[in-house]
Amino acid sequence: MSEEVLLDVQHLKKYFVVEKSFFGKPTSILKAVDDVSFQIKKGEAFGLVGESGCGKSTIGKMIVDLYQPTSGKIIFEGTDLTALPKKERRKYCKDIQLIFQDPYASLNPRMTIGDIIAEPIIINKLRPRNEVEKRVEQLLNYVGLSSAYRNRYPYEFSGGQRQRVGIARALAVEPKLIVCDEPVSALDVSIQAQVLNLLDELKEEFNLTYLFIAHGLNVVKHISDRVGVMYLGKLMEIAPKNELYHNPLNPYTQALLSAIPSIDPNKRKKRIVLEGDVPSPIDPPEGCRFCSRCFKRMDGCETFDCMLREVAPNHHVACKLYDNGMPDDAKKEA
Repeated sequence: MSEEVLLDVQHLKKYFVVEKSFFGKPTSILKAVDDVSFQIKKGEAFGLVGESGCGKSTIGKMIVDLYQPTSGKIIFEGTDLTALPKKERRKYCKDIQLIFQDPYASLNPRMTIGDIIAEPIIINKLRPRNEVEKRVEQLLNYVGLSSAYRNRYPYEFSGGQRQRVGIARALAVEPKLIVCDEPVSALDVSIQAQVLNLLDELKEEFNLTYLFIAHGLNVVKHISDRVGVMYLGKLMEIAPKNELYHNPLNPYTQALLSAIPSIDPNKRKKRIVLEGDVPSPIDPPEGCRFCSRCFKRMDGCETFDCMLREVAPNHHVACKLYDNGMPDDAKKEA
């Protein structure tokens, strides 16, 4: 992994208008992503986890230009993509690709998988016409599918095979960054492992960089170098994966990790059961987003500026407990 920053997300926000007045003025706004910043280094796999509705997939869609940010910057290889006109930004589309969550809905049922994979190659003029078919066969072999399948339609494949086709389509334009939007959540557990191992192998072979979005904490741990934890549109903690899993600092991260099942009784953690419901993203708390459910809540959390602070090398956390750095008792545990 290089120290060069490939993607730099700065103060990214995405608000959706839910209701408007008679005169068209927004009266209800959903804050899906609210001031999120992080960096991804070249050759790194950055995991993004959190419960449904926290905004992680929205971030991925803004990075690949499916959503326009309300504000903030998406800097790719030193260029602020949000400041570019639409035509100029298209030049970067092939460098940032997306693997969709649903392998059934993401493939055109009227096209053969050969045509699906060939389409981005032809549009971007990456190969002469007489070499496209050879390139499609090569890509199918990369993802573990026989080149004899190129004339079959998506309905003739299983979910795992369809996701392999989606991966081949993403690789077709030789991208630098791939946003993996929960690529294994719709697959059986045994197939999940195969797809994750495939993604890991392709990353090493083609020097790819991943933004890996998922619910499963074990899935993210398997493939990621660093992990960011999101809650209600905010990043709560970012750390290298081993540091995060062995020394979680934010109470929300601790609650998430306590829910991971283990067959080893010596490694089982005491289950932290969170009380109450997730606040509405239309009317989120003013201070810490997690304070209404936090088991370590203290005075001032309701108004605390919940921004990431580096409390240990490469370990950032948004929590009032660490406003003045890491406490001595936390350092002993670490």
